[in-house]
Amino acid sequence: MNLIFPEWPAPAGIRAVSTTRAGGFSPAPWDSFNLGGHVSDEPARVEQNRRQLADAMGLLPSAFCFMNQVHGTDVVTLPQRAPVTADGCVTTRPGVPCLIMTADCLPVLFCNYEGTRVAAAHAGWRGLCDGVLEKVLAQFDDPSEVMAWLGPAIGPSQFEVGGEVREAFIREHPDAGDAFVPGSRAGHYMGDLYLLARQRLKAQGVIQIYGGTECTFSAPERFFSYRRDGVTGRMASLIFIA
Repeated sequence: MNLIFPEWPAPAGIRAVSTTRAGGFSPAPWDSFNLGGHVSDEPARVEQNRRQLADAMGLLPSAFCFMNQVHGTDVVTLPQRAPVTADGCVTTRPGVPCLIMTADCLPVLFCNYEGTRVAAAHAGWRGLCDGVLEKVLAQFDDPSEVMAWLGPAIGPSQFEVGGEVREAFIREHPDAGDAFVPGSRAGHYMGDLYLLARQRLKAQGVIQIYGGTECTFSAPERFFSYRRDGVTGRMASLIFIA
């Protein structure tokens, strides 16, 4: 496995990680560390990969809640029995990971300064625009005492969108126009998910924001990318209180 550990000043006892595509058991086109059970990969291979991740993090596989993510803004409190449909999750329970699966969308991990509450959000452009980050932060007593880490997502040089996406963001947050530059096709723009997320987080009072340097589309040997490959695997970003 090739894991990414956030470089951030999280409190003692907070563990967080984001996976890559390397070091698993799945065959192409899900090769090889696919954690998504909804992408037509062999279920036995997916379970092997999930067990390997659990072992690496000192967790039981049964602790994972792989949510049905629908690009919405619903947030659930864990633990809960599957199936769970939501795009954000939060917990205060030690040993219960908040986990998001992605393959271009932006995973955001949260913890409060005291290290007593953690959360995760799946921020594709729809969820980000509609307020999934704000919904997650509402689960904390004071957003100004929350830090956030932005995991691997499609970067601004590859995220081409239509003008309607840009306009949707600007309607919600006037400064969002700074996150878009004209693309090579008329009426299209290159969008910066990382900047859009930072704007939203800062507007809620979050000061400590980390990560946001990878591009899933541009690193095929390291990351799954739905926009690049279509049929592909899913990575996971997770956080828990040890």
